[in-house]
Amino acid sequence: MSTPPLPDGPDTSPALVFSSAPGRWVLVATVLGSGLAAIDATAVGVALPAIGRDFGTGLASLQWVVTAYTLTLAGLLLVGGSLGDRYGRRRVFVVGVVWFATASLLCGLAPSASALIGARALQGVGAALLTPGSLAILQSSFGAEDRSRAIGAWSGLSGVATAVGPFLGGWLVAAVSWRLIFFVNLPLAVAVILIAARHVPESTDPAAPRRIDLTGAALGTLGLVGLCYGLIEGPSRGWTSIPVIVPLAAGTGILVAFVAAERRTHEPMLPPSLFASRQFSAANLVTFVVYAGLGGALFLLPIELQQVGHYSPVEAGTALLPVTIIMLTLSARSGALAARIGPRLQMSVGPLVVGAGLALLSRAGHGDGYWRDVLPAVIVLGLGLATTVAPLTSTALAAAPVEKAGVASAVNNDVARTAQLLAVAVLPAGAGLAGASYLRAGAFDHGFRIAMLLAAAIAAVGGLTAAASIRDRPDQRAAHRRRPRLRPAPFTHCALDATPVATTADNCPLSAGGRYPRYSATTPR
Repeated sequence: MSTPPLPDGPDTSPALVFSSAPGRWVLVATVLGSGLAAIDATAVGVALPAIGRDFGTGLASLQWVVTAYTLTLAGLLLVGGSLGDRYGRRRVFVVGVVWFATASLLCGLAPSASALIGARALQGVGAALLTPGSLAILQSSFGAEDRSRAIGAWSGLSGVATAVGPFLGGWLVAAVSWRLIFFVNLPLAVAVILIAARHVPESTDPAAPRRIDLTGAALGTLGLVGLCYGLIEGPSRGWTSIPVIVPLAAGTGILVAFVAAERRTHEPMLPPSLFASRQFSAANLVTFVVYAGLGGALFLLPIELQQVGHYSPVEAGTALLPVTIIMLTLSARSGALAARIGPRLQMSVGPLVVGAGLALLSRAGHGDGYWRDVLPAVIVLGLGLATTVAPLTSTALAAAPVEKAGVASAVNNDVARTAQLLAVAVLPAGAGLAGASYLRAGAFDHGFRIAMLLAAAIAAVGGLTAAASIRDRPDQRAAHRRRPRLRPAPFTHCALDATPVATTADNCPLSAGGRYPRYSATTPR
């Protein structure tokens, strides 16, 4: 593929109107594109027990099926945004869709667990290319008066895709095979490619960095690979074995080199200057802690429901549907309240409620059924997330300089993903789960309960961290003494494990003076 020259000035293509046919086609392309990643990511969790049985593999391989995808996605997400800004957002978006579809085909045809893990890593690369482009295309294609409507529609429909994913995955596993979860991506990818080629306008950012920080991306990804390998293999190989110690030490050393390289690079993938803001650093620390507890717990929950609770794949896939409904319903009001009174209260209380929900889920596999053991916990979890997520993301964005708001959004998103992949590696080991324990209901149930209580404690630490480190503005502190008026909020929720998009009535406030952020990493995962 040839590389086009960088434009000398801003794009001059006419802005699209939301209600027009071209505008609707662009929305369809971006929703279907991001939906590929959303449906696949959430459906695979439900399929893990079936994958393990088919390949006769242990828990470590199931961890890698999830982790391999998240590793490459988290490591290359910022690079994907940079490539789109420089070489064309539509072009990189389409390349990402083609790559994702090809990797999905390899996943569906995988003859072994190792082949599936490798194909999942390739899937993550494709997702890193298409994910930033889906939102960036909307931001650059629609006029200021229609941009918030387009982003809101994209966010809502993406949330629907996230909710549909587990149900669809469960149905496909039960009706045919887990392999169909990956094959179903192929016709969707063809539709996205055809629509994008015909209806999506090309756009670039004239001010995009001329140098892509590939060194930073490589160091960050390799460091996480070494760290995760050691953490996942430690329980089965022994923590003092050479195959565990060497990757842990190498991963840690590479991550230190990554930090040093980012400090020396003129245009780093992860600008260290962002963390000079105490509020930004605190918000991302809370993000890391809360999403670590959540990510590890949600990896184990579908296995517990199916292996211990004897849920069907469809039942396990829909168990968390109330969480998505609650978040789609309440996140907007939560964002409005935080904008008025400040984020500290909600960021302190919300993770405690999340922790309570995770603790209640420790009984998920017991015999009293969904309505008594699971639904109350799911409702509490949903309320906690709805309270936490919008204020958490808006705080991270507001703490960054306006001209760096785009990359600040991507960094916050990447922090959440990194926390989840490390939690998937660490939490099972901390609970004593390893090898084929997921095939023995009693052993897995015991470890699952310990893991959920650990996850609950981790989430609660996030609330305590927010209480100690997050600060409200003086005008927001004064608003605590006044009764807040809850109006339609400037937040729309994307998905359970993604950060929401901040929008206003006129434009996306991630931009300065009508300028769009370079890195748009808000997407279902």
